[in-house]
Amino acid sequence: MDSLTSASPIEVPPAIPDQRPPRVWKFWGTTLWGLFIFAAMFLGQVAVIVYFVLRQGGSFDVAEAIRVVGSGLTISLSVILGLPAVLLATWIAIRPTRISFTDYLALRWTSWRNFFIGVAALAILVGVWDLLSRALRREVTPGFMGEVLKSAQADGALWLLVIAFCVAAPMWEEIFSRGFLYRGWSESKLGVAGAIFLSSLAWTSLHLQYDWFFFGEVFSIGVLLGYLRYRMNSTWLTIVLHGINNLAATIQTFWLAGSG
Repeated sequence: MDSLTSASPIEVPPAIPDQRPPRVWKFWGTTLWGLFIFAAMFLGQVAVIVYFVLRQGGSFDVAEAIRVVGSGLTISLSVILGLPAVLLATWIAIRPTRISFTDYLALRWTSWRNFFIGVAALAILVGVWDLLSRALRREVTPGFMGEVLKSAQADGALWLLVIAFCVAAPMWEEIFSRGFLYRGWSESKLGVAGAIFLSSLAWTSLHLQYDWFFFGEVFSIGVLLGYLRYRMNSTWLTIVLHGINNLAATIQTFWLAGSG
């Protein structure tokens, strides 16, 4: 009995820390998680639209619902709400990789020299498309943009539209395409060139409001931003360049529409 009562307690071995190395999602992982992020963005934007439609009350009027959905205020808030939705979904997707959010997405700044190179390259590319548009006797800016600007101005939400188009949209679109999609696809069998092409195509598909001509322009800008993401290893650079491009397009549209 003495031997039983005096026995030392069983020692519990210390927990073995998780030694799994960090990993990047490859092609299918990036694709499936990309669909998850897109769905989160879509739900975030649709929530705003549903709210404004339901707020009308009374009987459901299709014409009124279309007007509300297309208003500058509704579009501005839906684009802005896409940012937290994408950030949260992307954080969920990156967490299992054991890589920090900023490192996975290359959310680091680059040199000012690289910044000015990016600005010059973007200005040249957009300038070529503007010249081609004029040569083909097409509108330089999409008619959709002009209508949204006028609607936002009428709603007293022009400042909100500028924030949506020039800050929120560039952030979540770049985090999604040049950040998450490019990172995973570039480390798969697609390689850098395939990742730039496919992520640019995915980004272009987010702009269904444009016609084939502006689709071509958006895709070419996506390829340039993808190349800069590869060469400069900075998604912050593409976010800033994207924002500058959208701001310039907004000012140009506002000026051409005679809304000043």
